[in-house]
Amino acid sequence: MRTLSIVIPAFNEAENLPPLMSTIPLRELESAGWRTEIVVVDNNSTDGTGELAQRLGARVIFQPERGYGNAYHAGLNAASGDVIATGDADCTYPFDALPALLDAFDGHRLEFMTTNRLLPANRQAMKVSHTVANHFLSGVSRTLFRNDVRDSQSGMWIFRRYVWERLNVKSGGMAFSQEIKNAAITAGFRYSEMPIEYRPRGGEVKLNALPDGVANLRQLFEHRFRKTLGVPVPHRLSHPEDAQAGRLGAV
Repeated sequence: MRTLSIVIPAFNEAENLPPLMSTIPLRELESAGWRTEIVVVDNNSTDGTGELAQRLGARVIFQPERGYGNAYHAGLNAASGDVIATGDADCTYPFDALPALLDAFDGHRLEFMTTNRLLPANRQAMKVSHTVANHFLSGVSRTLFRNDVRDSQSGMWIFRRYVWERLNVKSGGMAFSQEIKNAAITAGFRYSEMPIEYRPRGGEVKLNALPDGVANLRQLFEHRFRKTLGVPVPHRLSHPEDAQAGRLGAV
């Protein structure tokens, strides 16, 4: 069977974990040929998030240094699957859509898939100010990196593990989301963006809209103009179709 790691960063999300975990279609994924592990990154929570995630069947990685990107660095480095899927722990992302997304991922022979939440049907799930900020940052990102990604801030991605091993993603905060997309696309990996349902957040909102937005804007310019660095391949390629990816570096 193919192996899939679902990586979920979580900071004080104990109230959201039970409904979230119930939406992950493990039986359907198994029927489709996926052996799945759920990796929850406890980002130094104070509400028992890590302990609860473990009781619910997740593999828990503890990351004491808080930050969205810091949590992802820990979780992605720990993931064992040949394919990695991600999403937040706040019940906004449709983990139940993973079988269909993975089918499209395989069918189009993609290496990196990102998702688009900024659809008219999802307007009620996001504050107007957040929608405007997301459109603005995505527009700046498209202009600077010359790609066609409509939602640069989306936190649901699917990618082959070797993609992560070849990226030079630095951000420890919210900018991690845009940086991993721009790094993967700049490196030349085969990518696509898929529309998804976006759902109202459960529990406390933790986004600091203005400081996070300013930091993301600054990161876009710093990323665009920093020196390109090659990333060494850490292991022998396991599939012939990965040969092109083995020659790629990322910024």
